[in-house]
Formats: sequence, C-alpha cells, structure tokens
Amino acid sequence: MSTIIGVDIGTSVTKAVAFDETGGALTAAVRRSHVEMLPGGRVEQDLDDVVAGVGEVVREVATAIGGPPDAVALTGQGDGLWLRDGRGRPVRPAISWMDARASELVTRWLADGTIGAAYAHTGSGMFPGCHGPLLNWLQEHEPEVLDRAAVAGYCVDAVAQRLTGRVCLDASDATLPFLDPRTRRYAPEALEACGVADRADLLPVPAAPGTVLGLDDRGARLLGLPEGLPVVAGPYDLPACAIGSGVRAVGDGVLILGTTLASQVLTDRVDLDPLAEPAGMWLCTPDPGRWLRAMPAMVGTAALEWVLALVGATTADVDALLTESPPGARGVHAFPFLSEAGERAPFVEPSARGRLDGLSLAAGRADAVRAVCEAIGYAARHCLDAAGLSGTLALCGGGTRSVMWARLMADVLGRPVRIPLEEQVGALGVVSVARASLSPGDEVPPGRHRVVEPREGVRALYEDGYGRYRAELATARGEWDRLAR
Repeated sequence: MSTIIGVDIGTSVTKAVAFDETGGALTAAVRRSHVEMLPGGRVEQDLDDVVAGVGEVVREVATAIGGPPDAVALTGQGDGLWLRDGRGRPVRPAISWMDARASELVTRWLADGTIGAAYAHTGSGMFPGCHGPLLNWLQEHEPEVLDRAAVAGYCVDAVAQRLTGRVCLDASDATLPFLDPRTRRYAPEALEACGVADRADLLPVPAAPGTVLGLDDRGARLLGLPEGLPVVAGPYDLPACAIGSGVRAVGDGVLILGTTLASQVLTDRVDLDPLAEPAGMWLCTPDPGRWLRAMPAMVGTAALEWVLALVGATTADVDALLTESPPGARGVHAFPFLSEAGERAPFVEPSARGRLDGLSLAAGRADAVRAVCEAIGYAARHCLDAAGLSGTLALCGGGTRSVMWARLMADVLGRPVRIPLEEQVGALGVVSVARASLSPGDEVPPGRHRVVEPREGVRALYEDGYGRYRAELATARGEWDRLAR
C-alpha cells in the first residue's frame, strides 16, 4: 500500500496525516505552535520551533504506520516574511501574516496609489503582513537583517529548505505581492512600486509544477526517515484546501472557516483590471491553465473565539448558544474585523475594526455569539461575490465542527455547502499534488462529503441582513479612512 504523510504547518497548529492511495486517512498527529504576540501589533514565530514541531508530528505518524512513508508532502500558512541565510537558518524571527507593524505604511500606500500601481501588474492587493510592506519596513528599520539574509521566503519553503537543503518556492506562495500570475515571473514594476527592487535577489524563483525534492542527512535525522525520501513542498494551505475539498470545475469555490476566512474560486483566466479595488489575489495552481481567485479575510474562527471568551463560553458551547438565539440575533449585529492589522479582503483597510451594535437588556450572550457568527457569514458572502463564485461551494476548516454554525453559513450564504468528511483537507490536497508529481496522472480522488442546504424560511431575513451589512460597511469605511488620515 502506498502511503504519503501530508504535513499542514498552520499558524497555531502543525498537523501530520498519513493517507493511503485512495485518500483515506490512516493516522494523524498534532502539535501546537508558539506564536509571539508582541507590542505594536507585532506577531512572530521561531522557525526552529516550527521545524521541531514538524519533526515531532512526522515521527509520531511514521511510528504509527509502522515504517517510512513513500513521501512527505508539505503545506502550511502563507504570507508573512521568513528570512533565512544560505543554509536555511533564520536571520531574525519569522514575521507572521498577522503582523501589523507595517499598517501605517499600507495606509499611506493605499492613499498615494502605490498598491494600485503594483496591483495593475499582479492582480494582488497588499496588507501589512505580506512581503511588500514588510520588506520596505525592514529596509528602513532593520537593513542589516536584509543584508544578512539570502532568502526572503515563506513558511513552507523555509521548512522544506531545512529538510532538503534546497530552496523550492511554490508559485502559489510567490503570488503575493510581486508575481505576475500569468507568466509566473516577478513583475519588476511591483518591486519598484514598493521600493524594494534592490532586494529582488532575495526572492526565490518559483519552482516548476511537479518539482520533487529529497531529504538530506539533516532532514532525515529530524524526521527519522531515510535520506533521499521524496519531499514535495506546496502549494500552501489556501490552494491545498481547494484541491483537497474537491474544487475541480471552473466557477466552483471553497470557503475555509478557519483562523483565516478564506474564499477561493477556480478560474481559467486572470483579469488584471487596473480599475478594480486592489484586494485579494490570483493564486497559481499546479495546473498552469488554472488559477484561484482568492479573497482571504483576516479573521474567521478567531472572531468567534474572541466573543466566546467575552461571554465566558468555549467552542464546546457554540451549538447550544446558536440554538438559544434566533436568526437575526434579536437585533444584535456585528462587524468581525478584529485583527490588529485590519482587513485585507475583499477590501484593504488597516484601520478596520470590529463592533457589536443593537444591544439592549433583552439581548443575552447567545445573541452576541450569533451576531458575530452571522457577521462572519456576511463577510464570507462579500468575499465570494468579489471572487466570482458561480458553481458549487465547499465549506471546510475548524468552524465546520459546529453543526449549527455550518447550517448558519448555508443560510446566510443562501446556497448549499459541501462539507468534506475528511477534516484535514489541506494535508489531503498537498498529498494529491505529491502523488501527481511522483507519478503524473495519478491523483487522489475528491473525498466524500455531506451537503447542508439553506433553509427557505430565513432567506428573506438574511438577504435584508446582508444588505444592511454592506450599507453599514460602506459608511464605516469612510469613517476608518478619515481616522487613518
């Protein structure tokens, strides 16, 4: 039996899952990652700690399956800035995609047209936690760090380099913010616009689809696996989840209800409209003729966890709380923009902030929780509308563990949602890519799923709620803009 271990290196959790050739999960291991939340909205991670976590979960899974797998496939968080030297050692702590240190810079770039100038050549917006503003910020505040670095990469390629000794960047990771997705080459105009053209040599050339690496002696010792064992690095977690959740036809989409509320729609063309709002991105896929139009909002389950902590509840209470509060949350409504870095899709606004409105003595804690869940649904609908969803929609991520929240999402979105029965769809997606890379034409079939239908009786209520959300958001954006200025 052919077995591949898929590793999903998330922001807060690293997971390893062994899959057989049919896509069936055999066993899994999980390790929590350490994330440093520092003053000034700075969020960092220790690459050595992340690599150690990968070693622990792979060793545990390999032991459980009774021996080495046929390959290891890596996916994980995207964006941020993972600077290393030529041997893959960090020259400073990795800066997370959640980091807000460059928020003022992004606000200025939005106002002076810098982001729009880059967007015209890449179709990717920018937010504080991506390469453009972070490289510029470091160039001003920590230039000696950039001088010591050999690679300005991302999480997945950083781990792959430590395991194989090679720098191998998947084109999906390279997309934001400098890549022209049509050519899979960096757009010099985007680098110039961000003022970092002199640092272009730090950016790895995107690897060709189907690239396979091998464990070197250092990686073999870390994972407890044979030297030379095949390793496939990427795509990163957003496109990996799309593949793993069965997005195959143009127009189909996936919504990841996780830390990031990530909406993606498969397309066969890239439209670099210079007049469009510079937000989202066009993600390259392993198929050169297909892209994912992605609108990854900053906060998904994190917003729910925040309101649960506020009312003294836990995720175990979500279904009961959503049952207790009726659709519409007794007039309580919310904005879910709780990231210190603001929002990045389907609009970019570093000053975006959350709120709870319509509170009265008649409202209870269940209404606050439902209001936030409904607001996340409205934000997801906004993103999916902007991404051009026209086909079926898969719903995956940790939020789907709540039966009531999954039903609420179908109701708010006004469409059926397919929920994969295999929870670790990111790991399954990258394993599918690995199988096709090792044996062209060999792909793991989409897994089984259940379908949640929207309820007709709440359609009008949520149509009105979405209209109100969009109108109030338009007003709030004007207020945020004035405050930022």
